[in-house]
Amino acid sequence: MPENIRLGISSCLLGNPVRYNGGHKLDRCLRDELGKYVDWVPVCPEVECGLGVPREAMHLTGDPAAPRLVTSRTGVDHTERMLSWASRRLDELEAEGLCGFVFKSRSPSSGMRGVKVYTKAGMPSKTGPGLFAGAFMERFPLLPVEDEDRLKDPILRENFIERIFVMHRWKAYLKTGGSMKGLADFHTGHELLIMAHSPKALKALGLLAANAEGAPPGEVHDAYLKTLMATLSLKATLAKNTNVLKHIMGHFKNQLTADEKQEMKQVIGEYRQGLVPLIVSVTLVNHYARKFGDPYLEKQVYLHPYASELKLRNHAAPSNLLRNRQTRARHAP
Repeated sequence: MPENIRLGISSCLLGNPVRYNGGHKLDRCLRDELGKYVDWVPVCPEVECGLGVPREAMHLTGDPAAPRLVTSRTGVDHTERMLSWASRRLDELEAEGLCGFVFKSRSPSSGMRGVKVYTKAGMPSKTGPGLFAGAFMERFPLLPVEDEDRLKDPILRENFIERIFVMHRWKAYLKTGGSMKGLADFHTGHELLIMAHSPKALKALGLLAANAEGAPPGEVHDAYLKTLMATLSLKATLAKNTNVLKHIMGHFKNQLTADEKQEMKQVIGEYRQGLVPLIVSVTLVNHYARKFGDPYLEKQVYLHPYASELKLRNHAAPSNLLRNRQTRARHAP
């Protein structure tokens, strides 16, 4: 992919001093590591809608389904100002060709979830998205979104980055004209990646791609992308990845020696038990894909879903997951 991914981000996460107190919330991993592959489009709702720096802190209050954005001390209501600006800004962002957005967690304007909504008595009742983040997700429901706090979880981080790379490839496919043959090629290249999230959805997407000829392209694209992004938001578990790895192993069954088959089974088994990270199995599979020149596997995004320098497949299963599995095993009949 010759072009960087265009990704929206809460401006303070890039180190810009736009917070209510004149500070920032620089996230070095986002700016310095992911930033090598991303063209950031920074957004600060409060500053861009006309509020200054520094400014009085704000919070959400009232009906959680339609909260108001008010200043915490003086009670000035900035809801209409924020929503009016957001409508115009979303039009601009649509033209930016974004592949996703990283929001500032718990912000009354930019928090994507878990933002406290206070009662008139000043007590937090329910939670929801901030005003701008909620409007963004409603306008662009298929774009991957996360906040910087959740991205500290290695599984959520891998899932988010995988999805923004897929969205980038999808937009590149559409730029070539969005032909039905192109859709079939796109699907073929993503089959194993989709299988790692949902074998059932793989069949549904395969039918969409196979029966696209003659159908209105716009409808096909919408249906395919909606199902694809919903599928990729599902976790790729140890069991699902193991299923994919065994499927890949079948491509080499006539070429591998007995020792090589045993080695691959052992490596996949250790991954399934959570003893080694996924990259160990994938590296071995990539070795055999190159060695034997399998044309199908050479096209598979699953083997190279994003820049390897991001090291997203280098973590083993969380220890609590293994403890739960061991507990179930001890109590199994």
